[in-house]
Amino acid sequence: MAKITKAPMKVGLFGIGLDAYWPQFEGLKERLKSYVGVVENKLARDDVEVVNLGLIDTPEKAVQAGHDFRAADVDVIFLYVTTYALSSTVLPVVRRAGIPVIILNLQPVAAIDYTAFNALGNRTQMTGEWLAHCASCPVPEIANVFTRAGIDFHQITGVLEGDAHVDAEIEDWIEAARVGHVMAHNKLGVMGRYYNGMLDIYSDMALQSAAFGTVIEIVEIDELAAIRSKLTDAQVDAALAQIKDEFDVQSDCSEAELRRAASTAAALFELVDRHGLGSMAYYYESTPGTVHEDIITSVILGCSMLTASGVPIAGEYEVKNAQAMKIMDSFGAGGSFTEYYCMDFNEDLVLMGHDGPGHTQIAEGKTKVRPLEVYHGKVGAGVSVEMSVKHGPVTCLSVLEIGGKVSLLVAEGESVPGTTLEIGNTNSRYSFPIGARKFVEDWNAAAPAHHCAVGVGHIASRIEKLGALLGLEVIRVC
Repeated sequence: MAKITKAPMKVGLFGIGLDAYWPQFEGLKERLKSYVGVVENKLARDDVEVVNLGLIDTPEKAVQAGHDFRAADVDVIFLYVTTYALSSTVLPVVRRAGIPVIILNLQPVAAIDYTAFNALGNRTQMTGEWLAHCASCPVPEIANVFTRAGIDFHQITGVLEGDAHVDAEIEDWIEAARVGHVMAHNKLGVMGRYYNGMLDIYSDMALQSAAFGTVIEIVEIDELAAIRSKLTDAQVDAALAQIKDEFDVQSDCSEAELRRAASTAAALFELVDRHGLGSMAYYYESTPGTVHEDIITSVILGCSMLTASGVPIAGEYEVKNAQAMKIMDSFGAGGSFTEYYCMDFNEDLVLMGHDGPGHTQIAEGKTKVRPLEVYHGKVGAGVSVEMSVKHGPVTCLSVLEIGGKVSLLVAEGESVPGTTLEIGNTNSRYSFPIGARKFVEDWNAAAPAHHCAVGVGHIASRIEKLGALLGLEVIRVC
């Protein structure tokens, strides 16, 4: 099967000015062009290609710039306002390019030195100096024209250099654009079927592809079984060694169950590689005593290992949550499959976890492997994982499908230490700034499916920006 070609992420940049100024004010054009160079350095990243079209100062250049950005296949445009410029030098660029635009309203210094300015004496020189600080001047005009043209825009306002707010906002927007780029080049595998009767998780896959650009491919458990049947002892031995290295295997786990899990893990890795999958959702039951039941009751360790390696795996065929997990993981936050199941009113906490795979890279300590005599609500028995998410800030994300529309639901909280249930599942204790009771009521009010993805760090701001770039509503609970 063909894999999706990894296209580089590209960020477009152009500055704007007014050509009528250049013969009037010596050195102004060169000064403003140097500021565009400063912005280019701010945008530069190892995994990002910056397409800098320089200073656009006429409508004719603007039309060409729109073609150039479109030909370069940029993902997002940063429009740097250097001084007053006509909106006719802006609209053709953004309209033709047809991608999200962030207006950089950045002046060269925090405040004009009024005394030094007034001491210049020469009125022409003073006017040129004034124009070099006029970044804010045309922004209302640009906003007006964009709005009338039906073009969404976003803003960063501040100082060109040494402004922590500006640097953080640029970082967030680039990260959001990078994750959007990842999602548009991701292949999501779906294997098996939905959990029978769990209506909230049923998903419109065409809608998911339209919202994120995700390619969805159906893969067969029969193929997984065929791969597993052809594994060599050496391949299974290698997977078993990896399990014992990555997990804290408890003493009551049988070697036979561990080897069964290792065999399925090795097959899962080959299946994912064969199809070029970047994420997957699965569920299956089969019938007792069949090879498919043997496989589906031994997938937890392999799915956890894949999730930790950047290929998030969602159980119960929860496609929407596989998307949420991929978003979180692409932000570097992890993204573990979870749901809330209980509350601690004494400590004002929400208890969250799930049976099945966990994201071991965001675990507090080493993830334990425990034997389970029954997978509750599912078939068979075998080994499972037990972990808590690292103590500290966390973000919860759910991808919603309501009324034929995809949206994002997000909340920030804290993973806190304390006793958790030792039942062979993922389990964590979370506090939220609005309190446990209000959190669950507000979260429920948005009507999500009962699963969500949890990751480390507070990244709601980045998720909001991702939603803005993709044209998706973002509901923030806290």
